[in-house]
Amino acid sequence: MIFINIFGVIVFIGILFLFSKNRKNIQWGSIVICLAVNFFLAWFMLKFSIGREILLLITDCLKWLLDKAYIGINFAFDDFVDLSKLGKGNWFFIALMPLLFIVPLFDILNYIGVMPLIIKVFGELLRIILRRPKFESFFSIEMMVLGNNDAIIVSRFQLSKMKPERILTIAMMSMSCITPAMVGAYVTMMPSIYILTAIPINIINSIIVTSILNPVIVPRNEDTVVKIAERGEKKEPFFSFLCDSVLSAGKLVLIICAIVIAFISLTAIINSLLGLINSNLSLENILGVIMFPFAWLMGLDAPTAFNFAQNIGLKLVTNEFVVMGKVTRDIIFYPPHYQAVLTVFVTSFANLGTAGMILACMKGILNKEQNEIISKQLGYMMLAGLFVSLLSAATAGIFVW
Repeated sequence: MIFINIFGVIVFIGILFLFSKNRKNIQWGSIVICLAVNFFLAWFMLKFSIGREILLLITDCLKWLLDKAYIGINFAFDDFVDLSKLGKGNWFFIALMPLLFIVPLFDILNYIGVMPLIIKVFGELLRIILRRPKFESFFSIEMMVLGNNDAIIVSRFQLSKMKPERILTIAMMSMSCITPAMVGAYVTMMPSIYILTAIPINIINSIIVTSILNPVIVPRNEDTVVKIAERGEKKEPFFSFLCDSVLSAGKLVLIICAIVIAFISLTAIINSLLGLINSNLSLENILGVIMFPFAWLMGLDAPTAFNFAQNIGLKLVTNEFVVMGKVTRDIIFYPPHYQAVLTVFVTSFANLGTAGMILACMKGILNKEQNEIISKQLGYMMLAGLFVSLLSAATAGIFVW
């Protein structure tokens, strides 16, 4: 089965090549380096003892932060959250309410300059190692630290001076981001070691996928990062900033909860209507048939591949929380290989809703001509999001059996 998994990576690269906008501009040397780095990262984190210890240490830190969040939740809701039953209690309180603490915490790190420093250092390292343009390298880190919309807004001055082809690359990369704050919710629902493995692998794969689908040669004189003078700007008072952050976190919790409720309810309606045609017909089964070839290329047996295919499709039309909520009680009983590929696949924001949010965000900062070009590329944005997740799942799966 491992050979099918490896073959799957080759097939995914081949499909991306077929859909490439300019095959002659693909820089295969850079892509080979990216693939090598990704395989090394997956091996180091999943097979090498030091790598696993680092991941477990990060997991312990996240759990420690979650424990502090639950203290606040318990105070407000009279010990409603049972810490001894993590993952088995009320999904809203176990997974979402901690965001009221986690989001402001990371906003504080951004306020005091820690997050910008991380972005700068790791972005520069990626640029040197992977031989990619400066801004695209920086943005790949930005989107994992800030989230897609915030990263786009922060980069609005740079985007306004870029050609539409490069802006499309940024939009495609944005499909595969997550944020550190959301990781706090994810690790309560899925195996944390695979969640944490997915983050750096997604960063590299977003570069690989966009470099094949939308290869753009950036002249040296255009390979610059626009810097906005911040020395003269006055910072918002800390406690005013913190209150805004907490309010934003509250809105985020309610938005996620509302979307999940709506999507699950709509899915139930669609399944009921399809059931009138045939009792075996459902949205999950239709999507499972369409996505089955991709799932099988992960090296899974047919029944497991079909189940994975259903989850692939469900995640693309809803979001990662719907899938996580569906499997969180049973995933510990899945084979290790399936645990790895499923968890890594769902660890991103890649879905139709995210594509809509990115286009809406772009509309607010780009001119009319740029917007018209980007808005026509929804299909490529979805394709990029899907194949980043597939490549990441396949890469991690090779090292877990």
